[in-house]
Amino acid sequence: MRRNSMRASILALLTALLLAGSASVLAANSEDDFKAAYAAAEAANKEAGAIRNQWTTTAATLAAAKKAAADGNFDSAVAASKEAEALAKASIFQATSEKTLWKDMEIR
Repeated sequence: MRRNSMRASILALLTALLLAGSASVLAANSEDDFKAAYAAAEAANKEAGAIRNQWTTTAATLAAAKKAAADGNFDSAVAASKEAEALAKASIFQATSEKTLWKDMEIR
């Protein structure tokens, strides 16, 4: 039961972060917008790595952002960067919440 609650929390956080990021994508983005969004995503991913909980989907999304930027599609690049940041933050949330929640699942 606790595990389902935790998954629902992670999914809700990820959805909220993705929705917040997509609102700013409506305007045309520049290379500077991409660089800022990518830097934020990389920072969050490094933080996830520091607590040993990087998701492979985050790395794939960061690669997609870089490719879109290389192709000159900064709107897609910014969107992918924001999605990668949301994934990294969700992985951080998962790791920190599971630090204590696993104890509730332990058979006593």
